[in-house]
Amino acid sequence: MFAVIKTGGKQYKVAKNDVILVEKLEAEAGADVTFSEILMVGEDSNLKVGAPLVKGASVVAKVLDQAQADKVLIFKKNRRHNYRRKRGHRQLQTVLRITDIKAA
Repeated sequence: MFAVIKTGGKQYKVAKNDVILVEKLEAEAGADVTFSEILMVGEDSNLKVGAPLVKGASVVAKVLDQAQADKVLIFKKNRRHNYRRKRGHRQLQTVLRITDIKAA
């Protein structure tokens, strides 16, 4: 069974025991997080598609870690003006393991 969840402005296709990286969630490591914005849930033969959400469906995940993504470099330059700026950014992420998928 799989589900398509929406969190952090993105959509993720998840199944039981999957490990995913999502935008930072306010939860401690070891805590359980429940997602109620489920866009699709089911298997190949029994599939429920929401319009826009599937009512009564939920996905439970366990927070494994709060981490940072790889560094993204931002480099600005104006030619012939001796203007150069170099900055880096590391986005905060949450590592989740999907523990349960409940269909409606």
